Amino acid sequence: QVQLVESGGGLVQAGGSLRLSCAASGRIISRNTMGWFRQAPGKEREFVAALIWSLGKNYAESVKGRFTISGDNAANMVYLQMNNLKPEDTAVYYCAAAGRGTYFLESSYDYWGQGTQVSVSS
Repeated sequence: QVQLVESGGGLVQAGGSLRLSCAASGRIISRNTMGWFRQAPGKEREFVAALIWSLGKNYAESVKGRFTISGDNAANMVYLQMNNLKPEDTAVYYCAAAGRGTYFLESSYDYWGQGTQVSVSS
């Protein structure tokens, strides 16, 4: 059973930065697509970024140029560096693993973390 644990969320002012971490149990990262999604209050969960091993990285248009996804295969970690944060980035951020097919769809992922809250004040 794969477990994902997110950390690194918090409260930050607009223009600030946060780095989210996702610790995965088992050797899942190197064989699968890893993703970050977020869910703001009253909204559906949405795609943020994906790390597709040996193929590259993909981002939602709203975070391109500000967020960077990366991974450490040896440590079974995936990160989301978030710079120039905006109030509209406020959400619970989720790490997802074992993605197959269309990387920006929730249904493509088998495993999910519990989420970490990111709040950006104006």
